[in-house]
Amino acid sequence: MTSARKAISAAFLIGLLSLFAPMPMRAQPAPLGAPLIATTTARQDRIVLYDLSGGRRELRFDAREHFVWGFAPDGCRVIFTLGEPGGISRLYSARLDGTDLRSLVQFADLPPEDWSAWEPQINPVDGRIAFTFFRRETPPGRLTQETFHIAWIPAEGGAPQFYSVSGAEHSPVWSHDGAWLAYVAYDGRIPGPDAFSTAPPTPPSGATPVPKEQLISEADLWVVSADGETKYRLTAFPTGSVHRPVWSPDDLLIGFFYSPRPNNDTVWMIGNADAAIPTQLNFEWMLGLDAIWLPDSTAIVATMRDFRGVSENRLWQVPLVGNADTDAQSYPLDPALRFIDYPRFSVDGRFLALRSEYYLAVVDTTTGAWAWLDDANPGNTPPVWSPSAYTGEAACGL
Repeated sequence: MTSARKAISAAFLIGLLSLFAPMPMRAQPAPLGAPLIATTTARQDRIVLYDLSGGRRELRFDAREHFVWGFAPDGCRVIFTLGEPGGISRLYSARLDGTDLRSLVQFADLPPEDWSAWEPQINPVDGRIAFTFFRRETPPGRLTQETFHIAWIPAEGGAPQFYSVSGAEHSPVWSHDGAWLAYVAYDGRIPGPDAFSTAPPTPPSGATPVPKEQLISEADLWVVSADGETKYRLTAFPTGSVHRPVWSPDDLLIGFFYSPRPNNDTVWMIGNADAAIPTQLNFEWMLGLDAIWLPDSTAIVATMRDFRGVSENRLWQVPLVGNADTDAQSYPLDPALRFIDYPRFSVDGRFLALRSEYYLAVVDTTTGAWAWLDDANPGNTPPVWSPSAYTGEAACGL
């Protein structure tokens, strides 16, 4: 056990006793309380559910790779993927006790090994699930094509319907009101003389096209309405890529990292409106690992490495005005929490779950007190909080 995971002071333990007191061992597990945190083990061999009163449950469905993504809007079902050999994954839901396992995507147009569902995101209002849909096709007389589309299915599952058509889309994320879906879409750019040069003009009609494998693939940010009727491109950087879009809690802004070249990241934000102008929040390159917003939408909280002269990945509070290279503040955490990644606020904003040196911890944002949720099982996947409608497993019914 590292120094960061040594026993916490007696005063701290007394202060958190009511929140994190362990439950006694039972022959049959008691119903889980609220809120819940779901995560995946480092080996991705099971899903672990925790409640803040000490309840803990493991779900293991088979030998495939488990990855938990969220909960149904009522919190009574967990949404996850199981990884197949060759990188193919399937989308499922199950009750919190692991029963009533349901395969959610029905697709018979291709052999099972030629399609996959990944990074599902649950609409918090109607429960529909948006995800990245991969398919591999070999049209007669043509080379094999691999495409990635943003698709969706209703909460109960079904055949995928599609929000995107270009075939190079990833990273869907719903707005909190369920009305909009942001995602990134990749385009091929003809290489310029260096990584920062604007793309040369499109070759004139009749010229030999540049082979696809010689193009540089770079991403911009798009938004589509839940009904699919309205879609627009939010960013149009001449070079470089957008990644990790995240909605502000009031759904007015989207934060993101922009990289002119890999691992040279800067923090930006943009309003959710057609023809909106993006705002750059810092200018010195760093490595952006993850980002969320403060619950009141007043700042972005980002995990960054090599920022402000600090090589360790820390949690920084990025203001929405000024220059974060001088104005950002380290998010207030106990110094024992180091090498931070995957910060996630509970729905009510009171608790912050994060990984510190790969171990899962929870911070009470009202007092700064914290505890290891599990200091015996490291992992490298984000924690997922139950939604506001979930009041405990006992209320889920049969």
